Amino acid sequence: MNTSHFTSNFWNYYIAGIVVLSFIGLLWLVLSQNKVKMPPKGEDVKTTGHNWDGIEEYNNPLPRWWFYLYILIWLFCIGYLYIYPGLGDYKGAVGWTSTNQYEKEMQDANAQFAPVYGKFANMPVEQVAADPQAQRFGKNLFDTYCIQCHGSDAKGQTGFPNLTDDDWLWGGSPEQIKQTIAKGRIGIMAPWGPALGEEGVKNAANYVLSLSGAPHDEERAKRGDAIFHGPPTNCFVCHGDKGQGVQGAGPNLTDKVWLWGGSERAIVETITNGRHSQMPAWEGFLDDNKIHILTAYVWGKSHPNGAAKPAASAPASAPAAASAASAAASQPTGK
Repeated sequence: MNTSHFTSNFWNYYIAGIVVLSFIGLLWLVLSQNKVKMPPKGEDVKTTGHNWDGIEEYNNPLPRWWFYLYILIWLFCIGYLYIYPGLGDYKGAVGWTSTNQYEKEMQDANAQFAPVYGKFANMPVEQVAADPQAQRFGKNLFDTYCIQCHGSDAKGQTGFPNLTDDDWLWGGSPEQIKQTIAKGRIGIMAPWGPALGEEGVKNAANYVLSLSGAPHDEERAKRGDAIFHGPPTNCFVCHGDKGQGVQGAGPNLTDKVWLWGGSERAIVETITNGRHSQMPAWEGFLDDNKIHILTAYVWGKSHPNGAAKPAASAPASAPAAASAASAAASQPTGK
């Protein structure tokens, strides 16, 4: 245990003292129980005086093999605590740490597999996505680092995007996917419940439902139109004047793809409380070659035939709107 984060050195000595006293106590215990000797030949073995339903316990000495094994283990533990950390802040004779061991194992593994991953480094993503061996590597990486959020089939779940369709908030070109994996993404939608009130939120939600052709209340949708296109929300800044979305700013509201759910209840919750999602940055944890293969695997999930799709490579639109969105402190929360 590392106690260096404590402000007082007392805890270092406290923990070391407990360990030392425990060793002394264990040694005293076994030695104190070793005083009993076997009786001379012909004499009866004494009992401890304990009696359970007529069954008495002989006061026999400890078996010699058991005693010496105990002493051997005790000495082994002394040697272990000399070599490895275990006495407060004592680092051990060899300076071993779990962090150092992990880093060495990672270095050895990277050195072993770097040539295997590296042979794909100069290949285009589209070509890597078509290579069976690269896809096996990509699946292993995806299953290790990505399925917790995106699912084993890459189809996502509530709050985590589907990677197998054409809907890409941050862009689905190989370069954009690689940037997403390497740098990560943070999506924030501000909570508008306090500003709009319950009725205003319901009106805005019904207008959003109308954009995708979902069942909605027409009267509320008309009132929600004014909310969507006017202050204080100015929703169109991030989502586009027709709700078509702005890449890198806000998701498309006119399709059937809903990261947080497309029911009235889910949309009301989204508008009321806002949303916050984060894709971690894998740069530094995964090397460039692994990110390249993982990019190809993800790109291939939405391009099963290797054909480019317009939705996956569409350029970012309305840069002025995106700038205004940033000023409004509203970031995208969809894919």
